[in-house]
Amino acid sequence: MGMYGSAHIVWDWNGTLFHDNEAIIGATNAAFAELGLEPITLEKYRALYCVPVPKFYERLMGRLPTDTEWEVMDEIFHRYYAEHRIRCGLTEGAVELLAGWRSAGHSQSLLSMYMHEELVPLVRGFGIEGHFVRVEGRTGPSGGSKAEHMVRHIRTLDGVDPSRTVVIGDAADDAVAALHVGARAVLYTGGSHGRASLEVAGVPVVDTLEQAVAEAERLAA
Repeated sequence: MGMYGSAHIVWDWNGTLFHDNEAIIGATNAAFAELGLEPITLEKYRALYCVPVPKFYERLMGRLPTDTEWEVMDEIFHRYYAEHRIRCGLTEGAVELLAGWRSAGHSQSLLSMYMHEELVPLVRGFGIEGHFVRVEGRTGPSGGSKAEHMVRHIRTLDGVDPSRTVVIGDAADDAVAALHVGARAVLYTGGSHGRASLEVAGVPVVDTLEQAVAEAERLAA
């Protein structure tokens, strides 16, 4: 992929390349209903969402869910999401941007907290797998931090220099993970977080993936 140390993007999946907001909100509300909680709007979700997810539930419930409640909610969330994600598509412009970045001689990979065995066929189904040097989802239990995953991910990428690497995601968590490995980050407002909650991360915040890639190019130069 070009010379050592050329620019590299680590893409996030849910809410970034994959436009799945509606499936996420529906799944969250299905999980809430199980505990007799009121459904929430996309706006409220985007204002309050945080990781680890039990902490997000605490913001809404006024307390942390018990282990049993968390297991039930997690299970319902994933079952609902799996049924509804089939109606979701890639974010506008994603295919062209992935192809363009690759043909410019740069490399890119995909790192998601979504389950690896679910992620790979989904990415493959959209016909974009070939654009990535590595596609990696979560293999352990739900709820870990993205920063730990990022360390392993960067380490397994051949010839990728963290200082010329830019993480593109839709959550402050993506910026934290990037800084953790000495990479840069650009955050996109079209996913799970509104602009206000992204700006606290102190990295560039953009409204389109096209702007995100332009910003990545500038940061990695």
